[in-house]
Amino acid sequence: MMFTPVKLGSIELKNRLVMAPLTRMRAIAGDVPNPLAKTYYSQRASAGLIITEATQISPLGMGYPATPGIYSAEQTAAWKEIVQAVHAKEGSIVAQLWHVGRISHSSLHPEQGLPEAPSPIAPAGQTYGADWQLHDYETPKAMTGDDIARLLKDYELAAQNAKTAGFDGVEIHAANGYLLDQFLQDKTNQRTDEYGGSVENRLRLLGEVIEAVAKVFPSDRIGVRLSPYGSFNDISDSDPVALFSAVINKLNTCNLAYVHMIEPRSTSAGGNDQINEGAPVTSEMFRKAYQGQFISAGGYDQAMGEKVLEEGLADAVAYGRLYISNPDLAERFEKGAPLNPYNRATFYGGAEVGYTDYPAL
Repeated sequence: MMFTPVKLGSIELKNRLVMAPLTRMRAIAGDVPNPLAKTYYSQRASAGLIITEATQISPLGMGYPATPGIYSAEQTAAWKEIVQAVHAKEGSIVAQLWHVGRISHSSLHPEQGLPEAPSPIAPAGQTYGADWQLHDYETPKAMTGDDIARLLKDYELAAQNAKTAGFDGVEIHAANGYLLDQFLQDKTNQRTDEYGGSVENRLRLLGEVIEAVAKVFPSDRIGVRLSPYGSFNDISDSDPVALFSAVINKLNTCNLAYVHMIEPRSTSAGGNDQINEGAPVTSEMFRKAYQGQFISAGGYDQAMGEKVLEEGLADAVAYGRLYISNPDLAERFEKGAPLNPYNRATFYGGAEVGYTDYPAL
């Protein structure tokens, strides 16, 4: 089943393997994608769909050193070359649009100052600054109505740049404790205006972002990524079933290309390999409620991926770390060939080692 074609909205996939969005922290000056990224993505074009690494929509959306943006002409031109290289190999590729909210540090955007968030609540722990050293999280600035209006314009501009670059669509990153997830979940959203309080109010910003992006791309070329029960980046909600059931009900009205959900059993965001055996299986909980196409991600091997497809719990399965070390993962799965092991030490930063030098069959 994994090697049958599928349509996600109006995006056509030649198989049901998705390359998950993978932050690699190799952008060059100006947050421009590394020239090597063209090779890296085109090597993996046999995937049914490539979702790019998370790509910030503005300087203030940046949360780690050397992540690429999609808000300048230079960034857009570099992405255009990448898209053309993937299309030349008959691959499909969407841009993941990202704003990290409070998961940032002011050294990454000194002109804009403190990170922004729904509420002025600092995350626990530390994060990497522009110097690649760990710093304590700062208390973010609570976003005003004007800030939200600017944010929506930033999403629209990023979508326009993605369209200029030739992407087949975009994925709105609303997972993993980043800005849109911070608005959804009540640990981080303690606002008393129309963007806080009730579940309906906390959902408002995600709906408005979808509307902003849909001014550029038809909705059936827009995906949304969610992570119910995820705890990465110090996120949680007092009633995740009620919250994410409401999110799914809202997304049912949007005629999206797909919803992309991360299983909490795999706390792989941030690169660690822990499998949380006791975690709920969100595809079982929420798949039936969602009326459109569904991508599931989270620590799958080939057999698990086949099983979730056979059971109708997903229309496509996303693979992350296996795609880092196996540019021809689709061919290897199809042939039952052995997989290259990945080297965790080369996930973030650096040049071609651990990026474009993993061998194909």
